This record gives sequence, C-alpha cells and structure tokens, in this order.
Amino acid sequence: MKCVIIEDEPLAAERVREFAGRLPDLTIAATFDNAVPALRYLLATPVDLLFLDLHLGELSGIQLLELLRPDCAVIILTAYEQHALKGHELNVTDYLLKPFTFERFAQAVERARRQRLPPPEPSFLFIKTQYRLERVLFEELLYIEGARDYRRLHTTVGALKTLETFGELEKKLPVAQFVRVHKSYLVALAKIESLERDVLRLAGRRIPVSETYKKQLISRMNMR
Repeated sequence: MKCVIIEDEPLAAERVREFAGRLPDLTIAATFDNAVPALRYLLATPVDLLFLDLHLGELSGIQLLELLRPDCAVIILTAYEQHALKGHELNVTDYLLKPFTFERFAQAVERARRQRLPPPEPSFLFIKTQYRLERVLFEELLYIEGARDYRRLHTTVGALKTLETFGELEKKLPVAQFVRVHKSYLVALAKIESLERDVLRLAGRRIPVSETYKKQLISRMNMR
C-alpha cells in the first residue's frame, strides 16, 4: 500500500516510518509536517493509506479531512482519546493513541488493508418462483433455458422456473462464470464439456449456439 505520513512531531513521524518498514507491503511515498503542502500533494496524487496527526498548525488534521474527503484509508495519530469520536464521524479507519506499540500499529494497518480489499463476490442468487424466493448456488447452476414466458434454471439438484427475464438474471450472475450462447440459453462456462459447430454439450445435454453469440463464447472458452 502506498502511504503518506502527515505528522509535525519528528519522533512520532520516525516511529511511523520505522514500524512501516517492518511491514513489507507498505511504501512511504511522502512525509509532511504541515497539512497545507500535504493537501496539495494528496489532491494530485492517489494514495492507499494516510497516517494523519490532528495538530498541525495552520490547518488541522480534521480540517484537512473535511476539505479532502479522501477515498483512501486514514489512520489518525493523536495523543487525545476524545478525538476518536470526530474521527468516527469522518469515517477514518482507526486511530492510534500516542505512544503506540508496533502490535497496535500493525493491527490498524491490517484494518486498513481489509478496508481496501474489494468485497467478496456472492456465491448464490435468489430466484423469484411462483410462491417464494429460492436460493440457487452458482456452482450448482448448469444453464438457464428460455421457455415462452418463463426461464427454467437447470441445476445439479433439479430445476425451477421463474418469470424473471434473461436480462434480470444476467445482472445477478458473475460475468466471469456465465455466458449467453443463444437467445434462449445461458450457460455456466465451467460446465461446458465440448463445442462442435453450433452445438455444445453440457452435463450430457445438447444446447444450440447461435451465430450471434458464438464468437463471444469461443473467446471466453479460450480465456479459460
């Protein structure tokens, strides 16, 4: 993670640099003892993590956050525990009460690291059937077939039908795992056994492939 330190106490700034040096995935891109040049830097340069003191002279750390509203993780450095409430209002990741230990520093950084990770993708979707919402696991879904007004979902444990459109269903499915092969069929890429001309085999079934979708299908199969 690319980090910036804004701290006007030399010993405190050195402590952050020293502790950051013990964590291999942290890179200190810049250090400032004044919020004004730091603000100019941050407006022009994206960073992942900001270590921010609150007492910085002409512009405080709180004022900097209110002006900047950064999308990076922010760890506040403070000697005053009461500032934690204001930090919470500004959606900071954590605050370190001086003097802090390496263990506490590493804990705050780990919290920032988790905050920067994308949320895990869901492993299932809910399908509206006639009477209820049914959970369908992505790993069990083989293909979806259009049947007049209905879409029939074929899974490894059975089948169910819904009035939801292909468009609505595609919005719920992970793009990397499913592909449209025909106006009436959408299939799980990992379940395809073979493709011969305009027919693919999947779970022992033969599914037509239209020219409209064939090029995209072959490209996706080659990528895997």
